[in-house]
Amino acid sequence: MKLEVIYQDEYIVCVTKPNNVVVHHAHHSRNVSDEKSLLQLLDEQIKGKYYPIHRLDRKTSGIILLAKETKFVSKFQNLFTESLIQKTYYGIVRGHSPQSTIIYSPVKGRDSNVYKEAETKLETIKQKILDIPVKPYDTSRYSLVKLTPKTGRLHQLRIHTNKISHPLIGDPKYGDKNHNMMFIENFDCDNLFLHAHNLEFIHPFLNKEIKLTSNFTENWKVIFDKFNWEI
Repeated sequence: MKLEVIYQDEYIVCVTKPNNVVVHHAHHSRNVSDEKSLLQLLDEQIKGKYYPIHRLDRKTSGIILLAKETKFVSKFQNLFTESLIQKTYYGIVRGHSPQSTIIYSPVKGRDSNVYKEAETKLETIKQKILDIPVKPYDTSRYSLVKLTPKTGRLHQLRIHTNKISHPLIGDPKYGDKNHNMMFIENFDCDNLFLHAHNLEFIHPFLNKEIKLTSNFTENWKVIFDKFNWEI
């Protein structure tokens, strides 16, 4: 599996994480998993030890930043904690979602059962109606959405889209199994349709504006072609 290297300098490397790849294996599962982590794939491809600056769910594809030395991590993490970095995701959801809305709904923290405030801006980019029945309807409807999270809670975008009754396609936990199965049966696509597409920030060491874009993965390209969608 060859990773797309989007950008690198003396401080960081930025790559596209494929769907269904963990960033690194948890300690307890390190010896039982046959699947390679992103860090292992990166080491094989461009050699070296890298340190994740932020997180992406296993099932989410897209852009991720890694530091080349541990001493660089904190300054880049500050960009996320202080909302100095612009993150843009794209998703495909069930139904025709609102043209624009802001979702305010608390989400559990990563390390506890305490709910924390979470905010996501959703914009609908494209819509599609298919003559393919999905229970209980004779047709099926989908939307391509742009998601801009103001906070970064665990599964925030997956939970928030489900909260407004437009769950992401391919989400086994928060999604609609009938629509997920339709994508598998008709398009041979069984991944989560959530992609971290853009990051924009001022580089804390080089003091210059950085704009990074991650190419969509193969299943996205299949659906763009089938639905006649472009971004």
